[in-house]
Amino acid sequence: MRYLEDFVVGETVELGSHQFTSESIIAFARDWDPQPMHTDPERAAASMYGGLIASGWHTASVYMRLLVDNLIAGTESLGSPGLDALRWLKPVRPGDSLRARITFLEVTPSRSKPDRGILRSRGDMINQHDETVMTLEAVNFFARRPQ
Repeated sequence: MRYLEDFVVGETVELGSHQFTSESIIAFARDWDPQPMHTDPERAAASMYGGLIASGWHTASVYMRLLVDNLIAGTESLGSPGLDALRWLKPVRPGDSLRARITFLEVTPSRSKPDRGILRSRGDMINQHDETVMTLEAVNFFARRPQ
């Protein structure tokens, strides 16, 4: 298990990749973000995007899944109070393959609760053209190594 003390400021971890399809984009959007640019290829083609694009929430959800599968599952995570920033920088289109990575920015043991601390991080989603399509800054709680 990885504890708070095991995170090193400046370290970057690659979290894997995911390919978006028209079908997955439409299915996610029908349930969670039913705007025409995500659900209707014809209306999306006539929009400012010139075609179907994934919901930003779909991109963020894929990031979360890759984060849990490839990092969080092997840690003593205590959850998160939220994000400090989330930016969708470029549209994600059918056929795009995004890779996720996380960089650890700050590791701070709690002063009032010695069994835990805070990890601040930056997450990135990068497409097959090496363009960053999404960034986020997160705050997570992790347990400290037992004495």
